[in-house]
Amino acid sequence: MRITGIVQLFVGKPVHPVGADGRMALSDHLRELRARILKIALVVIVGLAVSLVFFDQLFDLVYGPYQQAQEALPNGTTVPTTSGAGAGLLLYLKLCGLASVVLTSPIWLYQIWAFILPGLHAKERRWSRVFAAIAGPLFLAGIFLGYVTLPKGLEILIGFTPEGLTNLVEFNDYLSFFSRTLLVFGIAFEIPLFVVLLNLAGVVSGKALGAHRPWIIVGVFVFAAVATPSADPFTMTLMAGPMVVLFLISEVIARYNDRRKAKRNKFAGLSPDEASPL
Repeated sequence: MRITGIVQLFVGKPVHPVGADGRMALSDHLRELRARILKIALVVIVGLAVSLVFFDQLFDLVYGPYQQAQEALPNGTTVPTTSGAGAGLLLYLKLCGLASVVLTSPIWLYQIWAFILPGLHAKERRWSRVFAAIAGPLFLAGIFLGYVTLPKGLEILIGFTPEGLTNLVEFNDYLSFFSRTLLVFGIAFEIPLFVVLLNLAGVVSGKALGAHRPWIIVGVFVFAAVATPSADPFTMTLMAGPMVVLFLISEVIARYNDRRKAKRNKFAGLSPDEASPL
């Protein structure tokens, strides 16, 4: 492969000229997609290498919730273990790989957004920037709440171990449980934002949200009960509570947006059977 071809591959510029209608050919889109994917892979690999240097700090961060739960339980109730000749290496790769994906998320999320952006209209681009700016902090807030509640959830779950038995927690399984819990909390905090997006698209109105509010709140608690890996009432309530508050905020925003659109519509409030003045 020529040097110019490699540069074009990673820079992501179209090889063929853009057509007269301003659109790129399908082959150019595929080349850009390939360039974006390679950039993401390269960034994640670099992040993995950096994470390996800080493995001890990352391990302490992940081990912290389990250690708090272990200290809150009677001595000898639970012991962390690992099994297999390659378990230690697998732990290194899983932990550092997870850290790399999280730490480099602003970069690879931007690559995804930059690939989609050219296909959006000007108004859609403006809204996408607003949602991107809000979605990130909401996701991080969900992850933080999941991390804070994880020790109590672990304490409740491990506390069901009968007296006289020792709960051996395989650390690779715990790491999967840890990442799944934080991911569920992060995604849960994005649901109210999705509700606002549906309202802006005209799919659901603020009035409809208010009419079905009791059932939606019940659905939130059911979702929290199913989605939380620990399935304990404490973790479920701490997930569902902020979700209900965020949903109420999204309902207020939806109602405001409906009123704003109604003021702009000169035919708002008219009956479909009413005769036109013309």
